[in-house]
Amino acid sequence: MTIHAFTDGASRGNPGDSGIGVILKDAHGNVLTKVSAYIGTTTNNEAEYSALITCLKLAMKTACRVLIVHSDSELMVRQMQGKYKVKEPRLKDYVQQARNLMSEASFQFKILHILRERNKEADELANLGIDSRQPLRA
Repeated sequence: MTIHAFTDGASRGNPGDSGIGVILKDAHGNVLTKVSAYIGTTTNNEAEYSALITCLKLAMKTACRVLIVHSDSELMVRQMQGKYKVKEPRLKDYVQQARNLMSEASFQFKILHILRERNKEADELANLGIDSRQPLRA
């Protein structure tokens, strides 16, 4: 099964209160799962990576054979594609976590940069995570 994932991280302040939003959809656009969670005080880039890592963990629990992640974070997407270097030491840990999960996964992985307007659902979930203060449940 091919899964299209939409991820977003939000931070009110940089660093500040942060949340993540993740949506997994099948190839027909049907929602398989949604996640909205508060992740504490982080930077926006850390929140973006937290959303990606959550997405990978969720996809690993499915029958996914191809995971296509859509994100409006150009920095994260280009770093994961190897087009941008990861200079920030704290982000290097997130990148390593994501790459470790990808190497453990039994699916093909692709990540795409999309415009913010095409990622409104994930953005709403990330902001709901901040507002709700509900932590991520395993």
